[in-house]
Order: sequence, then structure tokens, then C-alpha cells
Amino acid sequence: MKINTALILCAGLGKRLNPLTLATPKPLLELDGITILERCINIIIKLGIKKIFLNTFHLSSQILEFIEIKKFPIDIQIIEDGKEILDTGGGILNMIENSKDNDFIIFNPDTLWHKYYINEINDMKNFYFSKKLNNILFLVNKKLSFDKNLKGDFDLKSNLLKKNVNNDFIYIGCQILNRNLFEKYNVRNFSISEIWNELLKKDKLNGFESSNKFHHLTNLEIFKKLKDF
Repeated sequence: MKINTALILCAGLGKRLNPLTLATPKPLLELDGITILERCINIIIKLGIKKIFLNTFHLSSQILEFIEIKKFPIDIQIIEDGKEILDTGGGILNMIENSKDNDFIIFNPDTLWHKYYINEINDMKNFYFSKKLNNILFLVNKKLSFDKNLKGDFDLKSNLLKKNVNNDFIYIGCQILNRNLFEKYNVRNFSISEIWNELLKKDKLNGFESSNKFHHLTNLEIFKKLKDF
């Protein structure tokens, strides 16, 4: 089984990176001379994905211009959130309504994506299809996070996610979701965590562990540290 379409969430305001993001959308911030969005697109290309939907809201014209100039060797379609920002859940639903596919791999570009993730993401995809799942989240143990202030989101055991006191695992911004998870939802402002929480209650939220170090553009302080890293 294959996934043909990737979604990239690029609509956020990036407030924790002000004042940089007042004039530049967060996906276009550069580290080592390359934007974090380009890092994300490059790994999607290496994964053999055929099409990208990318949502925008804040400073959207800059992202559109960037895509036009770069001429990436993959079909990229920009989907505007509209007059109001849709948050992660609404943004995802708004994008998948433009596709006939059933399964989508979804990326947050504020993780510094690199080639070392490719084999793990392919393994996650194979696990997803072999187990006939409708969701799976990519996670790392928080001890592997560059930003030591990040708290864990979940506990992970036998590829099932739970919320506990410790929550040793951080969601690192890549997930595979089936469109059937959105059947009860309309395009509006809502967080994808609403769907995650429904799945958690049923013990049906799945996870896949990465063994790579995790670098994430959390805030201005971390951005400055990563520039010197």
C-alpha cells in the first residue's frame, strides 16, 4: 500500500518566534541556509510521495511566492485556510476535502526533518497498513529532544498511546491519518487533538517510536541555539 499525498501545516502565526515571524512566516525561517519548509518538502520527495497539499494563512503570499520560485520536482497545491485560521484539525480537513485519497501523511515543518528519518517513516507507514490502522503518530522519547524544556505528550507501549503522569514521549510532527476520522467534522477552527482525544478514550490512538535526536523550532531562544548548533 502507498500514500500518494502529503499535507504540510503552514498556516500558524508562529507567535513564539516573534519578532521574526511578524515579517516572515515560520516555515520560511532559515537554518544553515535552508528554510525549514524546504527541509520538509525534500523529505516528502525522498519518501516517494506524488503530491503535496500545503495550507496557509499568515503571510500566505510569501509562501506562495517561495513555492513558485523554487520549482520543486513534485506537485504542490496551496490551500488557503480562508478568512479565519482553521487550526490543525480544520486545516487538515480543509486540505483532504480537495483530494480523493483516503490516507494522508501529515507534517509540521517546525521539526527539522532530515534524511535519517526516512527509513523510520517508511517503517511507520508499513506498520500502519499491515495493521489496517486509521491513525498513527510519530514520536520520540523526550530524552532525545534538543529542547530539554519540552514536556512529553504521551506514554507509548506496544504502539498504543496513553496519557499518564510521566508522558515520556513527544509527538514530533508527522502522522498518518485516514479521512474516516473526520466524518463527524465540518471545516472550522478545531485542533487535531480533539480527534486524538476521542481515540485515546477508546484505546485506539497509535504511535511509532523514532530513535533519532529531535530538533524542533519551539521558540526564539531555541531558534538562536539551533543557529549556533
